[in-house]
Amino acid sequence: MKFKSDNKSVLVVGTGTIGEPLIGLFADHKKTLGIDEVFFHKRTPLSYERSKVNNLISRGAKLVVDDDCEQKFFDLGHKVSRTLSVVFEEVGVIIDCTPDGNRNKNLYYKEALFHDSNKLVLAQGSEKGFGIPYAYSINDEVLSDENFYQIVSCNTHNIACLLKTLSPDLSDIESGDFVCIRRANDISQEKGFISSPVVNVHEDESGTHHAKDALDLLQTANDIDFDIFSSALKLNTQYMHTIRFNIVLNGMHRMDDILQRFERNKFIALTEKKDSGRIFSFGRDHGYYGRILNQTIIVEPTLSVKERGNKTHIIGFCFTPQDGNSLLSTVAATLYYFYGDEYEDRMMLFDKYLFQEI
Repeated sequence: MKFKSDNKSVLVVGTGTIGEPLIGLFADHKKTLGIDEVFFHKRTPLSYERSKVNNLISRGAKLVVDDDCEQKFFDLGHKVSRTLSVVFEEVGVIIDCTPDGNRNKNLYYKEALFHDSNKLVLAQGSEKGFGIPYAYSINDEVLSDENFYQIVSCNTHNIACLLKTLSPDLSDIESGDFVCIRRANDISQEKGFISSPVVNVHEDESGTHHAKDALDLLQTANDIDFDIFSSALKLNTQYMHTIRFNIVLNGMHRMDDILQRFERNKFIALTEKKDSGRIFSFGRDHGYYGRILNQTIIVEPTLSVKERGNKTHIIGFCFTPQDGNSLLSTVAATLYYFYGDEYEDRMMLFDKYLFQEI
């Protein structure tokens, strides 16, 4: 492979709900992960975020700012390490954690690759079309010497994990129907809260984008196609996303068999707790940066396995544990770029944040 780079430095663009914990994760585990430097870009100097920025710097991350903002950050008491135009030349991996990934790709990242084609550029969730869709443990086969990858959304991780756990090669999947009950906003966000449930319209034959995104992800590594549909709504909660699923498998499958498949997957946790608030608080107390890194948390008392004809319906609820699964996939793709197939051994560092029971 072309990658497996000697340039083991990372730039995280953005310090929001995904960017900030990702910067901290890289900085805190830099030595163990074998990363030389961790840079982070902040666009706007804000006095009320001074402590956040200085904390990241104190943990070993280096602040990068736009060329025309350097003095403003100095005035706030920040130690500026680089400007953005310079740092692109110094890093091997660029991770965009902003809502402008596709825009930044055209403005900055393509130019950076023109000067050095041996770089990896990642974007998060909503940036459809940025690059090859990727989720750790779901489609690792797609990791190669491509330059652009899209780390899929936390709910796409969840749906794809459910499907692939029930049928590893996906050949037994007859159909999947998912209702994504989404939180209104993150607890760190001041905007976006709603006073009542808001439903999403069905955009096409797949419903909302969640089902199509999961199928697109799975099709990167599997020559499959099956009926998949999703609906979505937002609730006035800040805790976790919830998914109600109805997955139909070909053949007859008993509850014990289904539970064993879930239990064997280290990225799945089972719980008897029926409210996401207590799962959220568990992550706050025992996770990394308040996050559980599992792909999904299945509410075991809601599971129902119904045999109908020669098909089995698996119905239940599960929680999407914030954006922890996206963080894990981002680190996995980065370590693959640095270390090739050795990335899996290095990712074992995070197994302590993967829970089998909550």
